[in-house]
Amino acid sequence: MDGDILRGKRALITGASSGLGVAFAKNLAGRGCNLILVARRDDLLRNVQREISDRYKVEVEIVSMDLSAAESPTALYEQIKKAGRAVDVLVNNAGFGVYGEFKDVSWEKEKEMLDLNMITVTHLTKLFLSDMLDRNFGYILNVASTGAYQATPLYAIYSATKSFVLLFSEALNYELKNTNVKCTVLSPGVTETEFHKVAGQQYGWYHRVTMMKSEDVAQIGIESMLKGKPSLVAGLMNAITIWLNRFSPRSLSTASAYYLMK
Repeated sequence: MDGDILRGKRALITGASSGLGVAFAKNLAGRGCNLILVARRDDLLRNVQREISDRYKVEVEIVSMDLSAAESPTALYEQIKKAGRAVDVLVNNAGFGVYGEFKDVSWEKEKEMLDLNMITVTHLTKLFLSDMLDRNFGYILNVASTGAYQATPLYAIYSATKSFVLLFSEALNYELKNTNVKCTVLSPGVTETEFHKVAGQQYGWYHRVTMMKSEDVAQIGIESMLKGKPSLVAGLMNAITIWLNRFSPRSLSTASAYYLMK
């Protein structure tokens, strides 16, 4: 399959006001896909809407919403259904991490992370998957992280949430193997986004060496999604690191992750 299959279709992208979310939006718009962009920051969403609609000449709708709230996935789904929109591509990109030792991070922030990174992803997938199966067409792209592949001290909760996304998505891909609906999980490493600023972490040597552009990560993700791949790690260096971790004792990979994040 190539990108022409998406021409005239509609994609819902969460976390679409900056970084990787914007890169996904531009990539899909470049393939002729109409967009529904969701994020909390209305001013940034409007800027993205204007830029993409002017440049790519596709329909771009925006929804300002805090997706970590328990009622948000259902509210978003019902709003889109009421507008008569069919979602052909769901990109679950919204998520965040908090840098620091578990004992020092507030429960309120961790609860928000758990809700957004896991519950919202699962709930949105559940809601929109049903419609995709009824039409026997659709793509779901869930964003995990290279941190999903090992325990990551200083990002203990974040890496655990992304492990959930990774395993859930790979299992769902298999369950959908006899349908025309595909679920792919993308695991980026360090990417040029606001992630580390929001998390409260300064860049170290490892981040500078392995950092990828958000446009490149988005391209890898969309191409993998269109090919129906179950899972992909973005970037050769990241993929090699994950592969090598398979041969390391878990205690060693955990210690290595700590020193790379420190």
